[in-house]
Amino acid sequence: MQTERVTILMTPAKKAALAARAAAQSMSIGQYVRRKVEDEDELTPEQEAELALLVAEVNRAVPHMIEQLDEMSAMLRATHEDVDRTLRAVGIRK
Repeated sequence: MQTERVTILMTPAKKAALAARAAAQSMSIGQYVRRKVEDEDELTPEQEAELALLVAEVNRAVPHMIEQLDEMSAMLRATHEDVDRTLRAVGIRK
């Protein structure tokens, strides 16, 4: 039996949107919120497996991304130095 109350504050627009989502599923706001809270707490085995694959993919990609960022940073630094040298050579920069 559900006897405890939880109060949350939100804007009238957010409350209206929440009420509309609940009504679209033929639920009260309370039922809708309870279901969403319960659904968010537990992942299915399929969701866990998919999440593990995504984490592994990100872990494989991050070192390459860091390497690319380092290369881009070096290229930008070299370009900045070239532009600075050119501007100094033509007397625009001292």
